[in-house]
Amino acid sequence: MINSCYTCRRRHVQCDRSKVPCAKCEKAGLECTDKRPLRWVKGMAIRGNLQGMSVEDASKAVARGDRVPVGLGDTAVGSLDRTSRFYLDYYNDRICKLFIVYDSNKNPFRSLISLAVNDKTLLKAVLALAAQHKANTGYSDQSEQSPSSLTTSHRDALAFKHQAIQGLSQAVQDVALCRQDTTLASIFLLIFLDLLESGSDRWNVHLEGAKSLISLNHPFGNDNPGQTVQEIRNFVAKQIYSIETLGATFVRPKLLSQFAPPGMLPQDTVEQSFLGCPEYLLHAIQCISHQRDVIAGLDTNTLDNVPIEIPIQNLTTVLDSIQQFDCYLWASTLPHQSQVHDINKLCILSQAYKLGALLYGQRVLDALTNQTTAQDDLLYELIGVIDSLRSDYSLFKCILWPICIAALESSWPAQREFLTACLDKFWQDTMCLNAVNAGKIVRQYWQWADGQGQESRWIFHIGFLGGDWLLI
Repeated sequence: MINSCYTCRRRHVQCDRSKVPCAKCEKAGLECTDKRPLRWVKGMAIRGNLQGMSVEDASKAVARGDRVPVGLGDTAVGSLDRTSRFYLDYYNDRICKLFIVYDSNKNPFRSLISLAVNDKTLLKAVLALAAQHKANTGYSDQSEQSPSSLTTSHRDALAFKHQAIQGLSQAVQDVALCRQDTTLASIFLLIFLDLLESGSDRWNVHLEGAKSLISLNHPFGNDNPGQTVQEIRNFVAKQIYSIETLGATFVRPKLLSQFAPPGMLPQDTVEQSFLGCPEYLLHAIQCISHQRDVIAGLDTNTLDNVPIEIPIQNLTTVLDSIQQFDCYLWASTLPHQSQVHDINKLCILSQAYKLGALLYGQRVLDALTNQTTAQDDLLYELIGVIDSLRSDYSLFKCILWPICIAALESSWPAQREFLTACLDKFWQDTMCLNAVNAGKIVRQYWQWADGQGQESRWIFHIGFLGGDWLLI
């Protein structure tokens, strides 16, 4: 007699075992199999630690063809262990395009790879960035992390970071190592690691260290470093200035020292810019923050007795200069190196920073005059600009600063709901945990401001909400 079929056993019915296929399967229109059929799944396993994990289609990997950065051959990476090669590839593929406006073959983050394979400390900083980002992809939402290899990535990130910091601790005690470009680049990358980890760890310490090294090494010796290294030097100096200027708006007054990048640096290109904020606006924002720090150092009684006509005039002049800034002219005159360069979109990007700077500057002026200016029109305009960039991954990942400015200015539920959704999208697009913390900070501020019923003074309060946050 024929054995009962697997299909009937699976259905918990008695097989008639009369023929193949059996009568019951034939009547039900089911495939009659005598054994459990093979099950093809997309993952590596249907249960256990490997459940849901997958490997890339080899044909796709071969077709892409650019996994090893240009200029790096088997000799350069052959001495690296398998884990390091994996994260180096991840850095090349994911990290380099994350922290730049437009990716290109002139991406300075990718140029660091050729230096990293010959410098242990810089290599560990590169690998820490890649491993932390890989670990962050394991968060199914903003609070939960899945198990297995993603936890391994987090352990790898901590180990690489520890090794990078150890290497830097030794380097800063050696005059020769302090002057090496790789030492400055390693510190620079640790700032970006903080964006991935939280946005409020030691970024300000790394920033001050990087500024000290730039000052120490300027002018950069008498050597001719070559075009690639010189471009890296210029890039790091300009991005340090950008990070310090925008970062200062959300920290305690006077936390950061002011930094002026070395003179005669070439004009920015969006392919060699972290955020794409025009240098003109950065200078204006730095002037505003300086005035805020001066005000913060005075108590109410002192402020009432201090002549404020000149500071008011200075701030008004800065705000007027921001208002006169021509976003389209800036975007249309930018040198560019890639085909994705879109003048209209870059104009909108600069407009986001322009509007954010106007909102920020007016609040500092209000603190000086003890007034509160209604900024509804500016806020609505900024929200509209943010909305227009939501579908553009390359540019949306550059506007966390304007999003946070808008959120701190918003008071209506619809505005707050939209901006909260923008912060969530920023997190999903970038996997930077500073965006998650940005959402927590603005909600905490909303709760405080609504409870106090006071007019907006976030320019002073934001730096005391749990830490000094790098929200860029």
